[in-house]
Amino acid sequence: MVQKEEPKRPRGRPRSFDPDAALDRARAVFWDLGYAATSLDDIAQATGLNRPSLYGAFGDKHALYMAALQRTAGQSIAAITRGLAAEGSLREVLSAFYAAAIGVYRAGDAGPRGCFVVGTAVTEAVDDPEVRALLARYIADCDALFAARFEKARAAGDFPAGLPAAAAAPIASAAMHTLAIRARAGDSAEALAAVGEAAVAMICGPA
Repeated sequence: MVQKEEPKRPRGRPRSFDPDAALDRARAVFWDLGYAATSLDDIAQATGLNRPSLYGAFGDKHALYMAALQRTAGQSIAAITRGLAAEGSLREVLSAFYAAAIGVYRAGDAGPRGCFVVGTAVTEAVDDPEVRALLARYIADCDALFAARFEKARAAGDFPAGLPAAAAAPIASAAMHTLAIRARAGDSAEALAAVGEAAVAMICGPA
């Protein structure tokens, strides 16, 4: 009697392969270790995909990192847009916005991770023009969203007279980015909240 051979397991991507989920897991590795310290073996272990599958789905390590950066920058801009579109006075909106940002920046399985874009792209931007261009666009987009919100507040009589919206916007963006950096550096929730409150007071004036 001839023994029936077991069907061979297909090589390559698992049947349940989910590109978005795989990219999220790869991003988590880049986020925790940084781009330079992350190996394809680290990503393969995190995603459950072998190297050929990773290459086939995303390209090389740099292409995978850029995909994670682009996706995260887009998600971040969408979240900022939603946060600044909330109802309420400018002071209320900014206070709630920074409080929400702190909650996001203090999250992470291994500890507070801050912002993926700011936390990893700033380092790589020095000698990677593609990363530098993406980072510059992200910062400019953040500034533009704050500037638009401030112009809306000015039209409603809810913005300090004599303060140009275009000048206040980078300050608001910088406060958001420094919260991410300080969260990753281990600042407490209370310390981060104080920074956020100071930023609101600087833009809106004393309460």
